[in-house]
Amino acid sequence: MAITQVKTVKKTAPAARSNPIRKTAGKPKAAPGVLKLVTTKAANKERPATPAPKPASMTGPLPPIVTLKHLAEWAGYNHGVAKKQAIEMFTGFVADIGRVLKKGNKIRIPNLGVLHVRIRPARPARKGRNPATGEEIQIKASKASKKVAFRVAKGLSEAI
Repeated sequence: MAITQVKTVKKTAPAARSNPIRKTAGKPKAAPGVLKLVTTKAANKERPATPAPKPASMTGPLPPIVTLKHLAEWAGYNHGVAKKQAIEMFTGFVADIGRVLKKGNKIRIPNLGVLHVRIRPARPARKGRNPATGEEIQIKASKASKKVAFRVAKGLSEAI
């Protein structure tokens, strides 16, 4: 049986301040002899850590559509990160991918694939022929377009 040690720490007034006027003039000051209890690291280590329960989406069959929240929940569980924090990280990750693709750069993720933007230039209006009747037709001009393309990595395509 381990004995936890408790230290008493006495609060002291801070060193001289550059601004003598207190911002908390209306608030009462704490008594100078106030003691604060501080536990040692050994006491914290002895506390039994309750492992987080496995997410429901990990225990049963996989959901029909795996969402960003599922991925974040699984990553959070596997790496000991809170679910909210993992979702924020994944949301930021997706935002960063969008920002990089807007600049026209490629994103290469090993063992997953490559994301890049395909740009199709604008084409002017032109004349064409209907192959069935031979009739001449007018083809409208098309605007330039951008599409996000994904090329799967060789290892992933072989694994599937």
